[in-house]
Amino acid sequence: MDTGLLILRLVAGLLIAGHGVQKVSFHLGGNGLAGGTEEFRHDGFRGGRLTALAAGAGQLGAGLFLAAGLLTPAAATTAVGVMTVAATVKWHNGLWVQNDGYEYPLVLVVVAGVLALTGPGRWSADHVVGLTPWPWWAGPAALVTGPACGLLTRVVLRRPSAPGRRTPYAQAAD
Repeated sequence: MDTGLLILRLVAGLLIAGHGVQKVSFHLGGNGLAGGTEEFRHDGFRGGRLTALAAGAGQLGAGLFLAAGLLTPAAATTAVGVMTVAATVKWHNGLWVQNDGYEYPLVLVVVAGVLALTGPGRWSADHVVGLTPWPWWAGPAALVTGPACGLLTRVVLRRPSAPGRRTPYAQAAD
């Protein structure tokens, strides 16, 4: 079981971290901070560079902490939150990724949620420094707090549509 959790943490955590790197740099196929900023504007967010930096930092930090199995409930909460936001952006395209749907963010939300519930396993930084087992409520708290914070972030940062112009998020709400 510990080997499976290690593999799951490494793959999902590093993918989430890589997604964050892409938001703010030219590494891993990213378009730099200007590209990340434009992506958020296109997706109906306000906040520009600060929004791109916060999202990139959240994804990078959550991903690296998940991969290491360090502060796993907090890392999972953050990962679930940022990927919930990503799912809301893609919601209007439907589920499947070939249509730019929310399938991939949903998978990462589920994986991070499972890691919050199971814990990181024996081969983790949490175990090495004696933080495991986490209290029973840490996993369920991550499953509630992550999506709630992600949805709140989406609502707060949603840019109002100009009259006659609809953002992808406004279309998804219909």
